[in-house]
Amino acid sequence: MSEQDDKRPEEKSDPPADRSDGSGSSGNRLREELPQEVSVPVPAAQDTPEPEPEPEPEAAPEPDAEPRLTGRQRLVKGLWPPRVSRAQLIVAILLFGLGFGLAVQVASNSDGDSALRGARQEDLVRILDELDDRTQRLEDEKQGLERQRDELENSSDQAEEARKQTIEKERQLGILAGTVAAQGPGITMTIEDTKGTVEADMLLDAIQELRAAGAEAIQVNGVRVVAGTYLTDSGKGVGVDGNKINAPYRFKVIGKPQDLEPALNIPGGVVQTLEKEQATVTIERSTKIVVDALRAVKRPDYARSSSQ
Repeated sequence: MSEQDDKRPEEKSDPPADRSDGSGSSGNRLREELPQEVSVPVPAAQDTPEPEPEPEPEAAPEPDAEPRLTGRQRLVKGLWPPRVSRAQLIVAILLFGLGFGLAVQVASNSDGDSALRGARQEDLVRILDELDDRTQRLEDEKQGLERQRDELENSSDQAEEARKQTIEKERQLGILAGTVAAQGPGITMTIEDTKGTVEADMLLDAIQELRAAGAEAIQVNGVRVVAGTYLTDSGKGVGVDGNKINAPYRFKVIGKPQDLEPALNIPGGVVQTLEKEQATVTIERSTKIVVDALRAVKRPDYARSSSQ
């Protein structure tokens, strides 16, 4: 029993020796059959340089790619379509309005210049004479006011002088307001309107032209014209401050005849405008024109004298 026990360990120990020999011989055979391994040294991590990225190959130009733009083409492409901000739009609108106003002003001045350019020599002389008369009239008024000032300053009885001037001023204001009758040199203008083409605005232009020429009192068909007079179209006639008047329209005007008549006959003025409407205009000078149509004194509703 003991011998068998002594032999069993030996039998068990032999097979490992055989396996080691077998495995060793099989390992050698595998190394002989495989190619020889090449050992590659692995450098240290800190000494390994990062591989530089290889430059990407340039893409070949596509056949449908756009050609390169020139400097002028790039400028045009940058300006169009325009990129407008709100502030730029407001500035553009303001500039457009300013330019339009200047254009209208230049056009109106050109129309006036063209009218004078086409006028005859005697018409131009008449216009110059009218301007000279207006200048002289304003100069005379200035001298009269200066004399009044001197009289007030040098008069021994300034209160009496002031009273006289107050009465005279009241009479003048009454003539302008139409509350008192007036007489003096002037003209009579008659407008025959057989076609019924004369309108209120044409008569208003005549009144404005007469006032600019120095008319001091005006009466139309028995109606006194004052500062607040208004004209309206009323059927086949014209309404003056609510009073309907019919043709012929007769103007009685007090003023300097040498100033009043040329003012109505200037090129493109009242007479030519009415004649274009197939109306007949007659102007007569006189040394005595009576304007006796009166207006009722109307107390203002709100205005009061500042001296009260």
